[in-house]
Amino acid sequence: MAYITQAHAADHPTVWNRVSSFFAMVGRAMTMSSAMDARMQRVEALNSKTDAELAEMNLRREDITAYVFRDLMHL
Repeated sequence: MAYITQAHAADHPTVWNRVSSFFAMVGRAMTMSSAMDARMQRVEALNSKTDAELAEMNLRREDITAYVFRDLMHL
């Protein structure tokens, strides 16, 4: 008969695991925020173009947001 006397680390996270998880979460949030800022700057840049400039890009003003966020919206 065998007895298991050790607990798995995954069952009982250490203080280090909790601290590193927290900082990983903060890092992901900062990365996401930076990515969204860049996208919003792109939207603003496209909105500042004239309708003729947008037409040269085959883009309508009402489609700018969908164009910039197309990979997130799966359009």
